Amino acid sequence: MSVLDHAIWWHVYPLGFVGAPIRPDSEVPEAAPAPPTPGDLTAWLDYAVGLGANGLQLGPIFTSTSHGYDTTDHLSIDPRLGGDVMFDALVAGCRARGVLLMLDGVFNHVGAAHPLVQRALAEGPDGELAGLFRLHWDDEGGRSAGWEGHHDLVEVNHADPRALDLVAGIMEHWLGRGIAGWRLDVAYAVPLAFWRAVTERVRTAYPEAVFVGEVIHGDYTAFVTEGGLDSVTEYELWKATWSSLVDHNPWELGHTLERHDALMATFLPMTFVGNHDVTRIATTVGDAGAVVALTLLMTVGGTPSLYYGDEQAFRGEKTERLGGDDEVRPAFPPAPDSLMAEGWWMYRVHQELIALRRRHSWLQRARTTVLAKEGTTIRYESTGPGPDERITVTLDLGTHPSAKVEGPTGEQLFAHPGA
Repeated sequence: MSVLDHAIWWHVYPLGFVGAPIRPDSEVPEAAPAPPTPGDLTAWLDYAVGLGANGLQLGPIFTSTSHGYDTTDHLSIDPRLGGDVMFDALVAGCRARGVLLMLDGVFNHVGAAHPLVQRALAEGPDGELAGLFRLHWDDEGGRSAGWEGHHDLVEVNHADPRALDLVAGIMEHWLGRGIAGWRLDVAYAVPLAFWRAVTERVRTAYPEAVFVGEVIHGDYTAFVTEGGLDSVTEYELWKATWSSLVDHNPWELGHTLERHDALMATFLPMTFVGNHDVTRIATTVGDAGAVVALTLLMTVGGTPSLYYGDEQAFRGEKTERLGGDDEVRPAFPPAPDSLMAEGWWMYRVHQELIALRRRHSWLQRARTTVLAKEGTTIRYESTGPGPDERITVTLDLGTHPSAKVEGPTGEQLFAHPGA
């Protein structure tokens, strides 16, 4: 049994959470945020536990140039987050509360300012480090093609044996300092054989470590069976959830639930309705639609991940422009009692649905069968191995979204709007 069998994650983008400056060349506001202290994150652990989560999934925390995905030192905590003092306090706080800690491992690429990249460029095409990164050389010197056109991101050459040593060493360092596992950024861009080699090596020292790959589309199962990962981010279910609500289309959701059930035969996907890269669920489908989406998330198998702010019905749109992530990566106040009163109703809905899942712990590995699709309504059944481990869920995806969860004898376990 893996920690994924009981983990419900609260996913935080730390640099945004503490209000850190993201773009070094941006204008500094008159009231610049104070340097973070250990309490900036640890003060929220009880809030996450009160929600029902037992895992803290962090976005990038290592020293970087701007947004965290342009790492310059994988072995140090970004000073904008409070450095190692913050991390040690956070680990201690998580351990005291029984909270799992997952870090974001950006191993497909590094920042252009990474010392090893700078050394490779200085040494030239025949230098010792030239083969570790994907660099191009011409009469004007070396340069990076840039991952997906981002010239500040330099791709690692995973065919170079030193890449395996580098990544495995980083993983083991932080596992030794108390984390439970890794969310692997853009795992889809890294060869499966590389992930297999890394995970096998790391598991010799840390057999209980978990590895979740960010995979947007493709053969999800192959990342587990061939790549050695434990799970992947199930973007298919995320997309079908909001799209079916927008289009009032239970057939799209029904089709995806059938695909989801097939995945459950092999592994537990990481399921979600929001993250740091997408428009907020409440912005896309409204408050009632967000509750329906959460009901789905909590009543099908997988290891659920809840994006910070969704539990307060936050709004935010992701756009393709400079600063286009800012709305979905907001700062939080110093402590929960400073949150606006208007969002706490959604927090309580989260508590209710997470509690339902905790009472029916078999839901983590539940198998789901679509029973009916009619008009704007879909009805499905999630079951466990036991004779009474069964719930029936009815979702109306129409203009007035609603959700109802019933137990094996027809008793009502949850309803929104309430009866």
